[in-house]
Amino acid sequence: MAYDRYVAICKPLHYPLIMNKRNCILLAAASWITGSLDMSFSIIYISQYSFCGSNEINHFYCDPNALLKLTCSDTHNFEITVLSEGPFVAVIPFLLTLSSYIFIIVAVLKIRSSEGRRKTFSTFSSHLIIVLLFYGPIICVYMSPSSMFSPEEEKMFALLYTGFIPMLNPLIYSMRNKEVKNALRNLMFRKY
Repeated sequence: MAYDRYVAICKPLHYPLIMNKRNCILLAAASWITGSLDMSFSIIYISQYSFCGSNEINHFYCDPNALLKLTCSDTHNFEITVLSEGPFVAVIPFLLTLSSYIFIIVAVLKIRSSEGRRKTFSTFSSHLIIVLLFYGPIICVYMSPSSMFSPEEEKMFALLYTGFIPMLNPLIYSMRNKEVKNALRNLMFRKY
C-alpha cells in the first residue's frame, strides 16, 4: 500500500507501468510468503517444546509469546531467534514503508497549490496513521523480551493490531468518499 501511494504521488505518469498486474502480484506474493515462512518457523520451533501444567492459552489466539509461557522447556534460544529475525520481519518493512512516506512528504511539499497539498496530505495521512498504529504494537511486543509485558498488556496490543486497526481501515478510507461523508452528516444531524 505504501509503495502504491509512493508511485501514485511521486511518479504519477509512470504509475500504470510500475504498478502493473505482475508487480502487484509479486508484492502480494512476497508479503504472503514472508509471513507464512515466519510463522512456519515459529510453529516448528515451538512444537519441539514440552508443555506442562495448564493447556489453556491466556490470549485471544495462539500467539507464540502466550505459548512460551505454558512450556516447561528453556525458551531462551527461541526468544533470541525471534529478536534476531524481528528486524527482517517487522522493522525493515516498517522503515521501508516510512521511507516511502518521507518521499511522499517531500513530493507533496513541492506542490505549489495549497489545495493540491491539502488533498494529497489528506489522502496519505490516513495511510500513515494506520501504518504507525499497526507496526507500533507489533514491534513493541515481538521486539522485546517476553517478560517485558504482562499477559493483559500483550492481549491489549494484540487486540490493537488484529482487531482495532482492521476495523478502522474501512472507516478511515471511506471517510474520503463524499457520499459516505454526506450520509454520515445526515445521520448525525437527523438525531439532533
